[in-house]
Amino acid sequence: MASKSYIETSRQVDSILEDVRNGIFKYVYLLMGEEPYYPDLVCDAIIKNCLQEWEKDFNETICYGADVDADAVISSARRYPMMADRQLVVLKEAQQMKSLEELALYCQNPLDSTVLVILMHGASADKRRALYKSVLKNGVVVESLPLRDYEVAPWISSHFQQRGMTIDPDAAQLFAEAAGTDLGKIVVESDKMLKNLPEGTKRITAEDVEKNVGISRQFSVFELTKALSYRDARKALHIAARVGEAPRFALPMAVAPLFTHFNRILKLDALNAAKADQATKLKVLGVNPYFMGEYDAAARNYPVDRCIRVISLLCEYDYKGKGGDVGEATPAELLVELVSKIINI
Repeated sequence: MASKSYIETSRQVDSILEDVRNGIFKYVYLLMGEEPYYPDLVCDAIIKNCLQEWEKDFNETICYGADVDADAVISSARRYPMMADRQLVVLKEAQQMKSLEELALYCQNPLDSTVLVILMHGASADKRRALYKSVLKNGVVVESLPLRDYEVAPWISSHFQQRGMTIDPDAAQLFAEAAGTDLGKIVVESDKMLKNLPEGTKRITAEDVEKNVGISRQFSVFELTKALSYRDARKALHIAARVGEAPRFALPMAVAPLFTHFNRILKLDALNAAKADQATKLKVLGVNPYFMGEYDAAARNYPVDRCIRVISLLCEYDYKGKGGDVGEATPAELLVELVSKIINI
């Protein structure tokens, strides 16, 4: 089974949440994956909507993988509800239960009056084994994979759109740089930001992100890649020096987005040579049209041979940033040195 994109996972979860709010439940849910946001979201929605409050005392069982075994979970799942149409059994932190695979016995023939939720945190069931296959056949599997760096800004845009708002592309990019790929953190930070914005705000700008998320656009890796795209040496070196001053700065934090950026430039060089149209370029690069002007300039400034040399440099400094052959140089000094070399290629 091919890995799902975050868009497919989001659509699947939206469909599940709609069913749950309408009182439509499957017999078994297997919620798993390295990124816990979507599994937790579905689990919380099921707990909230599966039973009326007065039904929960006798019909809701929530247990944890470290505290129970498969026999105990199966025994709970095979009970019949009391004075209710269904009962709910939730196994949280399921990856900690040593006998987890034994739940396949129940999932192959689940009780139609029980909703069983198996929630794995930061882990996934073995797709070759019986548990995964039985849930896939008789229930629902949600697998939530971590977003790639270049997928975070589009996810942020989609998140705000679902809330009836828009976020400027540069603001989404800046937000992504501040929050990383942790969707839960992104949601928490966005909620905090919205509480500080004037009531009725419908558009989020980069200035809003700067004021409320605690990141300076002026001295961010996002602005560094932009300065390098235009080969603005003075600005790039100035930003690099300031980025390196940030608390807990580590060189890989800068090298990773720089690699993504120059990898896109290399792809654009190839697309230009193939005379690809704009729609194809946007699809292959996975960028917002808002940024294409910058990438066009970058492709002119970094033709294939130059771009390959930059990527080679980034690999070298990724190794140095992880402790390899750096001497007494600090991470901040290494970043300035790296930027200087890129500018002079």
